[in-house]
Amino acid sequence: MHSSEHRLQQRIQELEVELAASRAELQEFTYTVSHDLRAPLRHLVSFARLLEEEAGAQLTGESADFLRTITASADHMGVLLDALTALSRLGAVQALPGAVELAPVVESCVREVQAGFVDRVVAVTVDVPAPLEVLADEAIVRQALSKVLANAFKFTAKVAEPVISVSVHQAPEGKVQLWVEDNGAGFNPAMQDKLFKVFGRLHSAKQFPGLGVGLLTAQRLLAKVGATISLVPREQGGALACLSFPQAKK
Repeated sequence: MHSSEHRLQQRIQELEVELAASRAELQEFTYTVSHDLRAPLRHLVSFARLLEEEAGAQLTGESADFLRTITASADHMGVLLDALTALSRLGAVQALPGAVELAPVVESCVREVQAGFVDRVVAVTVDVPAPLEVLADEAIVRQALSKVLANAFKFTAKVAEPVISVSVHQAPEGKVQLWVEDNGAGFNPAMQDKLFKVFGRLHSAKQFPGLGVGLLTAQRLLAKVGATISLVPREQGGALACLSFPQAKK
């Protein structure tokens, strides 16, 4: 019996090592690809702009549109490569789990994100009791929550009276859930699987700008401290993001 348990434990450890190696290899591959594509992309952008400077006045109609499309597409590819590079570097982020007082972090994140939408009037309510500590890393909580809040602000852009609420809910097994609710565009639940994929978008870029990496970034960061994130559409419209943390032991 003991021998079987030992072999099982040994096999689990071997699989964990293999998984860690595979993840590291994938991160290195992603970084290398995004890095190696930059040189030809820079050349493409440079020569397209040189062509525009040298012969732009002679180009008319469709020819001028073609050149503008080339330049715009190349610029967009550069933005995508930046996002891929940032994602690949998440694997190197070191988490330092400890007790994090939730209320001041939430209030600070709300202020910072709201400051980026000064042209918008959004009703934001925060209901986070204090003291309440979760087991996490404060920097990771801030980054992940900021991504989620930015999403809520973005997807309420076309609502006449946008409302965002942040609240805390106790969950089984010693978990603390942080809910971020909005009355924005919402999404089709049948498309939910795309939410946490690279460049996963449920709305067109013309409807709502962005690359589709914010939620994935939040998910990968939270996983480093044993936290999770989920997103569901609300029956009355909009979406509810749930960040679930282990509660810090008293």
